Amino acid sequence: MLSDILISRHSSRLTADQLADRLGIPTDFVIPHGRYKAKLDPALLRQPGVQRGKLVLVSAITPTPFGEGKTVTTLGLSMGLNRLGHSAIACIRQPSQGPVFGVKGGAAGGGHAQVVPMEEMNLHLTGDFHAVTAAHNLAAAAIDARLFHERRLGEAFTERTGLTRLNIARILWPRAMDINDRALRHITLGQGGAADGVEREGSFVITAASELMAVLALASSLQDLRARIGRIRLAESEEGHPITAEDLEVAGAMTVLLKEALAPTLMQTTEQTPVLVHAGPFANIAHGNSSVIADQIALRHCDYGVTEAGFGSDMGLEKFFNIKGRQSGLFPACVVLVATLRGIKANSGACRITPGQPLPAALTEPSLPLLRQGFDNLAWHIQNARRYGVPVVVAINRFPQDGEEELNWLSDRIAECGATAALSDAFAKGGAGACDLAQAVVKACSRPSHPTLLYPSEMPLVEKLATLAECGYGAAGVALSEMARAQLERLSAEGLDHLPLCMAKTPLSISHDPALKGAPKGFTLPVESLTPCTGAGFIYALCGPVMTMPGLGSLPAYRQMDIDEQGEIVGLS
Repeated sequence: MLSDILISRHSSRLTADQLADRLGIPTDFVIPHGRYKAKLDPALLRQPGVQRGKLVLVSAITPTPFGEGKTVTTLGLSMGLNRLGHSAIACIRQPSQGPVFGVKGGAAGGGHAQVVPMEEMNLHLTGDFHAVTAAHNLAAAAIDARLFHERRLGEAFTERTGLTRLNIARILWPRAMDINDRALRHITLGQGGAADGVEREGSFVITAASELMAVLALASSLQDLRARIGRIRLAESEEGHPITAEDLEVAGAMTVLLKEALAPTLMQTTEQTPVLVHAGPFANIAHGNSSVIADQIALRHCDYGVTEAGFGSDMGLEKFFNIKGRQSGLFPACVVLVATLRGIKANSGACRITPGQPLPAALTEPSLPLLRQGFDNLAWHIQNARRYGVPVVVAINRFPQDGEEELNWLSDRIAECGATAALSDAFAKGGAGACDLAQAVVKACSRPSHPTLLYPSEMPLVEKLATLAECGYGAAGVALSEMARAQLERLSAEGLDHLPLCMAKTPLSISHDPALKGAPKGFTLPVESLTPCTGAGFIYALCGPVMTMPGLGSLPAYRQMDIDEQGEIVGLS
């Protein structure tokens, strides 16, 4: 089988204009970016028309460092639906350059189920991440400049500028960049003397962790984007009041930088199935879903919109319902959980798995005992997805070494849990390998669906935390740090109890502890801090040591990347 990058280069493609025309999108709303990708103007949603398609949400079991092929399955399912005569569009997030150059490498799917051109998908695309980075850092520069000038001029600041003093006491807004760089997690700013600013401690986050990225993904229009940016909290005053981007008068300029980024990018799979690529919030430190606008555009132009949620059902799926669905009114008719035999065995905890190291042989060899031991994790995710009131299909992403005995045993157990099992071989066979999965999804989408949220908006935050910990993760309860308790009281006093929670925790366990495999119970979920993200419209809860700025490993993926004699990119797949 050819490498991913060669499969991409050998695939037949439509131009972006041809692809948009096939979807019935007028050329006035298509903004070309080269031959094979284009932006779709969000104003398209203001044209007459209604949602005609059904939404399918793709999630997964607890992931391993090797991945279970969720993007491959998302793309393969959309291709399989098209092969069956249904029109389908896939909606996925844009890859972050951090993981692309770190351990993960390319994030455009793989094999015969990938987005093409894969080089463009993985590298820069249409510049949305750079726009988010620029807008984020504009706010950071603006608040530091305001702090500098207010302190330099003192009481004369208002007379000299005509601006009311903000009396900045504490800056909350970090800086951002889209590269893994652990050296920037904790920094000192303003060194060099009075002319270089106010010396203080600061930090960087990866662009995918910026609240602006969450805002971009959740905004329903340009006007909504502008309003959300204005509500972002950048600092606190000496009186303890929040200082927003609106207060700093930087919200308008930030929106200007993000105007083009609000438009999803239209691309295609190896079989010319349309794909909308937009935004890129991580699911362990943000809400982990593609944009509201991309989903809405897809559902106006196809029978099935297949949208992907990050990591396992305890993360991206939970946040889809309780954050994205709550805000947008978008809910799936069916949930697809991606699983593999090796992934289920890995969740038994019986094998040591190290990123960048070869897969343990025990995970690829037949072993029903190990499969039984790890099945608790899949069973938990099935019940978790069913809790949200929609039919569940388990896509068993098949590898060549998988044996029939184990696959049959797994299919029977999945049925006993109240879900439908379907094999997928999209990596090797493209849409043809996902037709059985597509048929199962079509059947599931025809069944009654009653989308249900985990908690009502009016529930107090402390009760939301307990509900999410106990029902959403299986914990025995919550342990609030002293800081979190104080923050909880303040958030309630400010009238922010109505906001949903965005939990930041490890993706490698249903719990907060990556060492707890399977379906852990009886643990206590630690909540270290609670931060209002008033632009995104949620409360950010930090559970355990979660990094918002990853670091490069000892064997990073960028080592394999280069340009060959013909000027082609190599080593990206």
